[in-house]
Amino acid sequence: MLKINLQKSMAEMLVLAILNKGDMYGYQLIQELELQSKGLFSIKEGTLYPLLYRLIDKEMIDCRKELVGKRRTRVYYNITETGKEYLQEVLAGYQNMIQGINNILVNNGQEIKLLPDDAE
Repeated sequence: MLKINLQKSMAEMLVLAILNKGDMYGYQLIQELELQSKGLFSIKEGTLYPLLYRLIDKEMIDCRKELVGKRRTRVYYNITETGKEYLQEVLAGYQNMIQGINNILVNNGQEIKLLPDDAE
């Protein structure tokens, strides 16, 4: 199965979409992205953390630290109102892009056929 390398803007959208369902720490985000995409998407820590820092700088997400055990601290990320608004704008843009691509493919006899959820 081909794994897709996520472009920056798509990775931002997907991370925000996952955080829109609830707070998560970094490694949990990596696992959730792969799980929810049914293994089609993956992101490495070296890509995720700079992305998270950019989203914090843009005030699209916040973070909080929680003590786990006696010495370990885990950083949880959560989406802000600004991030939720941006997510809606980006989702609308991607929906338009997908519709435009599909329109062109249909006109050329190559409509996109989505696989059933249980297909691999």
